[in-house]
Amino acid sequence: EVQLQASGGGLVQAGGSLRLSCAASGFTFDDYAIGWFRQAPGKERERVSCISSSDGSTYYADFVKGRFIISSDNAKNTVYLQMNNLKPEDTAVYYCAAIAGVGVVIYSDWYEYNYWGQGTLVTVSS
Repeated sequence: EVQLQASGGGLVQAGGSLRLSCAASGFTFDDYAIGWFRQAPGKERERVSCISSSDGSTYYADFVKGRFIISSDNAKNTVYLQMNNLKPEDTAVYYCAAIAGVGVVIYSDWYEYNYWGQGTLVTVSS
């Protein structure tokens, strides 16, 4: 059974940091890229970041570049999203998802992903 378990959300003040984790199981981790998406109330889902488990290549949306860092611990089948200098507009439910493939799949949008985890809520207060 494929599982993606997202955790680490919470309430933080603007300027603070959080680290999200996405623990994967039930598929060959190295054959997939893991992405983070977010959705705020009343807004569309948007890509945040992605990492290819096989070669470590990464993608960041412009609005998180320089603030968020994605990393992968392949031994633990876990991807992390370190979120620094959080802003109120970062408030959303964050989801992790897996897409089969390597390299260029990190540029794929949400509808191309194969598996999804449940979300974790991030709330940034001003």
